[in-house]
Amino acid sequence: MREPLSVSRLADIIDQARGKTPADLVIKSVGIFDLTSGDVTVGDIAIAGDRIVGTHETYHGATEIDGRGLVAVPGFIDSHVHCESSLVPPLEFDRCVVPRGTTTAICDPHEICNVLGVPGLRFFLECAAVTVMDLRVQLSSCVPSTHLETSGARLEAEDLLPFKQHPKVLGLAEFMNVPGVLNKDPAVLAKLSAFSDVQIDGHSPLLSSYDLNAYIAAGVRNCHETTSADEAREKLAKGMQILVREGTVSKDLAALAELITTERAPFLALCTDDRNPLDIAEEGHLDYLIRSAIARGVRPLDAYRAATWSAARHFGLFDRGLVAPGQRADIVLLEDLATCKVHSVICRGAPVTRDRFKARPDVPLVGLDSVKLKPVTAATFQMPVASHGAMPVIGIRPGQILTDRLSIELTTHDGAFEADIERDILKVAVLGRHSDHGSVGHGFVKGFGINRGAIASSIGHDSHNICVIGCNDADMAAAVNRLIALRGGFAAVVEGRVTAELALPIAGLMSDRPFEEVEQGLRRLRDAVVAMGTTLHEPFLQMAFLALPVIPHLKITDKGLVDVDKFELVA
Repeated sequence: MREPLSVSRLADIIDQARGKTPADLVIKSVGIFDLTSGDVTVGDIAIAGDRIVGTHETYHGATEIDGRGLVAVPGFIDSHVHCESSLVPPLEFDRCVVPRGTTTAICDPHEICNVLGVPGLRFFLECAAVTVMDLRVQLSSCVPSTHLETSGARLEAEDLLPFKQHPKVLGLAEFMNVPGVLNKDPAVLAKLSAFSDVQIDGHSPLLSSYDLNAYIAAGVRNCHETTSADEAREKLAKGMQILVREGTVSKDLAALAELITTERAPFLALCTDDRNPLDIAEEGHLDYLIRSAIARGVRPLDAYRAATWSAARHFGLFDRGLVAPGQRADIVLLEDLATCKVHSVICRGAPVTRDRFKARPDVPLVGLDSVKLKPVTAATFQMPVASHGAMPVIGIRPGQILTDRLSIELTTHDGAFEADIERDILKVAVLGRHSDHGSVGHGFVKGFGINRGAIASSIGHDSHNICVIGCNDADMAAAVNRLIALRGGFAAVVEGRVTAELALPIAGLMSDRPFEEVEQGLRRLRDAVVAMGTTLHEPFLQMAFLALPVIPHLKITDKGLVDVDKFELVA
């Protein structure tokens, strides 16, 4: 919320808006994209402090920017994001995406909260207080997300309520525990009740019919897990806002682009959810979503509405989303509307420059000793044959976090199950990292294409235990032990040798290095895993979602294989 204006400040705004005194900043002769009509008209934009005070008239300013040949659009709003999944902390996420036009982000810190609890939440709120962008921090609703995994912390309603009135908080973050809602779990109902008067974000993949009605009626207002147009139509018809997602792993824009029309755009928004610095560098952030939508035939008016005005209205941020008087001065200056080519960005009334990021105060890092697991051996990954016949195997869907439950007869040797490289069936294990001797869940996965070695990650949504996939037990152990030494991160190992790695020591989730270095580290990892034979675009993040037991159909946690449809462990 904005602070109330003083009488003198309000008088100054009125004088600048009327052109009686020079505005603080004026963008001269710029094309202004009108989100009420889709027209572009040339005029001046006058800014006083952090507020637009005039458009479509002639103004003079203490500082003036030549806007000839450019088009001004509202700053982009990422309607659902986990900054941790950009692999950098909020201040680096800020520096990475604001120059690409993202001036507001609605973030859910449930990754760090599942590792650290309240200290992780406080870290994000402290960062949000000093970011150049307006970073809003939703209170993580599902820590842990389910009873089917071991997290590092637990947040109940009473833990979250002290933060409800924080100026950076809009409400409750994505409510992933759909079975808990439908089955009226007391702890779930306590959270929904405590936050029933504010925004509650949703997470309801494939939910429909009476169950969808109940979920929405309980107070949930949106969903970013919608993966088909038919699913979206039902949710829209029942009053849900659909947050169209295009992340690093989850790519839903192609399936949902047909819905981004003039009629429906007010009920849609855009989000990245999980998008790493390599994809941001190579493709973009919300600017990429906008130009991709337009390339698929979406009208520019509808794409930009969804990215700005629609998101602002849905979250009650009525001070942004238009280039118009009275609105927050978050403006993206484009060289081209159709390709969303960003020329420069105005955020909170001032040009975005390197010096603005340098001027932010530092926030002390947290969670630098979050990987508590002791070193493992190859024996940790042995799987003695307990029964014969077809066994459940996780089937990868490239570009999605949905997985299939396959039934396959597995390869055995000397009384133990083994990976079968010829059939692209690899071992997968999840090891609890929040204690010295965490539990281990064993299984198999098909679809990674890796034909030698192993890869491991301390990012495993949502409890972020260590996940490892491999062709043999020895390399799996070597990869896990390297992660322990790094205090978290990614590692690729072939024949006992680490071929690439990226340290993520902040809660085992984020780097303490600049995002440019993270991008280069991801390039090296990608090259290393491609050399291991993978056919996936982003194998490490695809692996991270194997441990997410709220996304259908078959997943794995440190407690074992999870039948998500039944919401129970596989016997």
